[in-house]
Amino acid sequence: MKQTNRVFLIVLDSLGAGAAPDAADFGDEGAHTLQSLHQTGRLKIPNLCQMGIGNIDGLSFLGRTDTPTAAVARLMELSRGKDTTIGHWELAGLVSDAPLPTFPKGFPQEFLNRFSAAVGRGILCNAPYSGTAVIRDFGEEHLRTGSLIVYTSADSVFQVAAHTDVVPLDELYAICQKAREMLTDKLGVGRVIARPFTGTAPDFVRTADRRDFSLTPPIALLPDAIKEKGLDSIAVGKIHDIFAGRGFTRAFRTHSNEEGMAITATLAREDFRGLCFVNLVDFDTLWGHRRDAIGYAEGLSAFDAWLGDFLPLLKEGDVLMITADHGCDPSFRKTTDHTREYVPLLIHGKQLTPDNLGTRRSFSTVAATVTSLFGICFPCDGESLPLQDC
Repeated sequence: MKQTNRVFLIVLDSLGAGAAPDAADFGDEGAHTLQSLHQTGRLKIPNLCQMGIGNIDGLSFLGRTDTPTAAVARLMELSRGKDTTIGHWELAGLVSDAPLPTFPKGFPQEFLNRFSAAVGRGILCNAPYSGTAVIRDFGEEHLRTGSLIVYTSADSVFQVAAHTDVVPLDELYAICQKAREMLTDKLGVGRVIARPFTGTAPDFVRTADRRDFSLTPPIALLPDAIKEKGLDSIAVGKIHDIFAGRGFTRAFRTHSNEEGMAITATLAREDFRGLCFVNLVDFDTLWGHRRDAIGYAEGLSAFDAWLGDFLPLLKEGDVLMITADHGCDPSFRKTTDHTREYVPLLIHGKQLTPDNLGTRRSFSTVAATVTSLFGICFPCDGESLPLQDC
């Protein structure tokens, strides 16, 4: 194959492509994020359709094209989980045999006592909760007492919400770092998440200063392989946090899809060689979890409009890969959980022949393909896609 100079790997967080074969094991039989967006009538994605998203197995309702501009595939997750950490780690080359621990009844009181003593603040809630509902229900008591709002979800997360007037950001981040250090072994959740909010009751509002503190991956993954080869390994969005900062030469935290897309476009105008790994999180946090199918459809349409301006920035030797890390069907049941789904994969490059590569076993197909493009030996559970030069 011709030399690859840069790969832009963009994860549209939670853009599922239909229930996976084992969806029933997760209670997600019938989930289909993209279909729910399509059914709103508000989805306008001409650039993704021209690339060939409608040619992917199970996505013909989006409209097939006889002249696609990208190679496409559908990926099946092998890891026994459906959260952000597990999904990204598999995209980067690690299949997790067991899910990360979850706490549907809250965290053990013994741990909370130790944590409270370590950070010098009391604890409120300690239950699975919606992030917007928990500040509505506990925000006033938090303001009165200064106690932290600790909650979880169906994912492997320990979330700490605090009003910025009560707990400044630096203190909140330090509190979450302490929690990360303490949550080990059987309590080793995938992520500790700082959830700052502001405003007055009943109109508390979460700010965009969320920060994730993740487990360190147990083995070397895609970013490590890229960096070890002496290439640039750039993280945009929460990618740096998901991999606990390991394997990157540069990192850009973002507060929104718009900021993430703007930084990615700026990087495309720079001269570097290597991987630009991007996560656009608003699809999941603002629309998927909040059951907002219309907002999600409009958000994906906005990404598609940006894509029309981004594609001309790609040079000979550049490759764009667009995929997702799990589903979060905003119209599926009365739940705010992720959904066990296939994810789409679109691969565009001026030097690559468009093709339908079918359904592939493991998200690790992405890691295997990226490393193959750079000529890096990187054994993992996925197989590199047979991309052809034009």
